[in-house]
Amino acid sequence: MTRPTLSLAQGAKATRVLGVGSTQPDRIVTNDELSQHLDTSDQWIRERVGIIERRFAAEDERLVDMAVTAGAKALADAGVAPSEVDTVIVPNCSLPAPIPNAAAQVADRIGIKAAGAFDLNAACAGFCYGLGVASDLIRAGSAKKVLVIGAEKLTDVVDPTDRSTAIIFADGAGAALVGPSDEPGIGPVAWGSAGDLVDMIYMRDNRYIHQEGQPVFRWATTQIAPVAMRAVELAGLELSDIDVLIPHQANLRIVDAIAKRLRAKGAREDMVVADDIRYSGNTSSASIPIALDHMRAAGTVKRGDIVLAVGFGAGLSYAGQVLVCP
Repeated sequence: MTRPTLSLAQGAKATRVLGVGSTQPDRIVTNDELSQHLDTSDQWIRERVGIIERRFAAEDERLVDMAVTAGAKALADAGVAPSEVDTVIVPNCSLPAPIPNAAAQVADRIGIKAAGAFDLNAACAGFCYGLGVASDLIRAGSAKKVLVIGAEKLTDVVDPTDRSTAIIFADGAGAALVGPSDEPGIGPVAWGSAGDLVDMIYMRDNRYIHQEGQPVFRWATTQIAPVAMRAVELAGLELSDIDVLIPHQANLRIVDAIAKRLRAKGAREDMVVADDIRYSGNTSSASIPIALDHMRAAGTVKRGDIVLAVGFGAGLSYAGQVLVCP
């Protein structure tokens, strides 16, 4: 069967993901472990958010360390040397201090010298934002190959005594190398924000993430599916063309609700839906690339599959993008 082809504006250069990679900390934290110091239980967590376990970084394991590992794996997967990369973007929302940025440190440690390097904060939508920026930099001729690394150490910014966040967030990094292509492999990004709702997810006392759980749930389950559909439309495809859906791994009930709405609008019943949150937790800007890498390793996503990624995050930034699995 002939696969559908993404479409671009006339004259636009084609780009694609050349390789992916990810990393997670060694420490596995179960629901039973959390219930020892929180008013919760394994059953309650599974029913509310769908998480079985998550990964927490060690005290001396930094966001930059995880980003370096994931980025190096993406380069190895693509068979591309660091010298061929000229730009590094690190979407994140949990770097302890804004200066120096993570991207310059990561580029230097990987061996990408004199790279254009910047961080990007769109929280959980960060990877789609970063992928869109990377693709457009190449299309404009400002970059040749761009390494995008979503990386988070959210345990640095989560109150361990707050049940509403401590059961959800986790640590990790996922990366994608973006480069030019003969055929379109990354569609235009569909993005936006709801600045009037910034009080739904924010940093409390400039230290800990706070979120209004029920309002965020209602917003995500009604507003994210249309963003996903817009991304498919911009790519010149139909929902029935989508092989794999990777919503940001925020909450399994949100993931299921988005998939249900998309199927009701024309997505296939056999469309594969990422549920990486079960064992990885919510890793914000890292969640989509980690899920993509895990699914590809498991064989549930194959080279050439058409993937629809969509996410939303703090400040109610949101984004969707279609890409072809490398």
